Amino acid sequence: MEDHQPGPKSDQKVPADICSETHEPSGSEIYIDPGKEKAALRKFDMWLVPVAFTFMVLSSLDRNNIGNAKTFGFESDLGLKNNEFGNITTLLSVGFVVFEVPWVMAVKKFGPNRALGTALLLWSCVTLGTAFIHNYGQAIAVRILLGACEAGVSPGFAYLFSTIYPRRAAAKRIMMTNLANCTSGAFGGLFAYAVQLLGTRRGLEPWRWLFIVEFCVTMVVGGIGWFILPSSPETAWFLTSEEKETMVLRKQRDAVYRGEGENQSNRRWLKPSFTDPFVYLVGIAFFTSSVAITGFGVFLPTIIQGLGYESLQVQYMTIPVYAFGAICLVINCFLSDRWQRRAPFLVGCCFPVMIGYLICVGTPNSGAGLAGMFILVIGLYSISTLVVAWVGTNMTPDGKRAIAMPFAYSIANLSSLVSGQLYPKSQGPRYIQGNAISAGLTVVASGLYFSCWMLLRHRNNKKAKLISEGATTNGYNDDRGLDFQYML
Repeated sequence: MEDHQPGPKSDQKVPADICSETHEPSGSEIYIDPGKEKAALRKFDMWLVPVAFTFMVLSSLDRNNIGNAKTFGFESDLGLKNNEFGNITTLLSVGFVVFEVPWVMAVKKFGPNRALGTALLLWSCVTLGTAFIHNYGQAIAVRILLGACEAGVSPGFAYLFSTIYPRRAAAKRIMMTNLANCTSGAFGGLFAYAVQLLGTRRGLEPWRWLFIVEFCVTMVVGGIGWFILPSSPETAWFLTSEEKETMVLRKQRDAVYRGEGENQSNRRWLKPSFTDPFVYLVGIAFFTSSVAITGFGVFLPTIIQGLGYESLQVQYMTIPVYAFGAICLVINCFLSDRWQRRAPFLVGCCFPVMIGYLICVGTPNSGAGLAGMFILVIGLYSISTLVVAWVGTNMTPDGKRAIAMPFAYSIANLSSLVSGQLYPKSQGPRYIQGNAISAGLTVVASGLYFSCWMLLRHRNNKKAKLISEGATTNGYNDDRGLDFQYML
């Protein structure tokens, strides 16, 4: 199945699984050897994808281990009352919402090594600062700063992947974001468990050492990855001169599709991005489904503790849940890429999330509650991965993608304003309200994703009708133009 409407195509067929799909300008005579293109993209799999995974694991670990820290003293040592811990969690999203679009635009303008390397340095320093806070106000400050510094990591790499890889292979790379979340969730529990066993040392509580050690790990491991990041796909140091030339030819070949041939500011794409109804509809759908994943990531340790398990048990009992979630994520993304379908998987993955939360609402049995968590992760991480792949590869050119994709991310991250308030201490240990609302919003999300599906299908059908009538333009020069077909 082709991804685009009929139009000028290269006579050379390129392997669909790895090589680029393009919208060539009419009369293009640029030829790229498919073997060389495949070899160049394999180099990015070898170098860029592992670095992206490492960055996102470290980012997720530094962001979400506050949930583990809570189980052994963070809340009591800071004297938090009522739902103040929920407020701290909620306000992390402020930094995300404000800074996601600027960070991705920085990745496009300055290159991933400069933009994402700077982000690594900044969020590491904030993580270290978290170890030395003493009150509620300081906790809020460091969480907002952490959100601001980490805002560009996930959408920045997603943007980068969507500009390098073809649409039918994008989800397998973009899934690194949530595979990293699963890994950091599992590793974070084990890591926190080990730190907790050390107890208080040099007058510092275990949760403080958790953030100190995380800072050291992030700077050492992430620092190595920083030096591996390329300044651009065309000048990546790990490519041979011939492979660099191939990447330059790909950029020239895709100039009209990607908008690289236009000497105009990215501000040109602000209006098309912010006036496209699909961006808002998918952003709101992303928001409603993200309430479940945000609450799950931060409060899983608390939920398991509320089911009757001791503090030390909580740390290692999160591991199998995240591991199973990672397996399901990989399976769903590979099948979505193979069958070139996004929307059916998005709608389908909402159902196990809803069922998992409803089990926790319906019974106080700790075993059933834990089973609900396993059911929930069948679809939880796949949803956010596939929606990012869907948006990132259905938005063109790069100028619009660099704005529309992180903007949808920003709408989704407003979910933290909701999920952070869903699990107040007073409603433990079962948190019926939080789990019920998460289930309900997931039902809403399934309906909204279905609506997005129908909207893009309608656009494809309308374009096909215009082309059959002999039209050569419909007035749009982005993905809404006649030469682009949306992947459904």
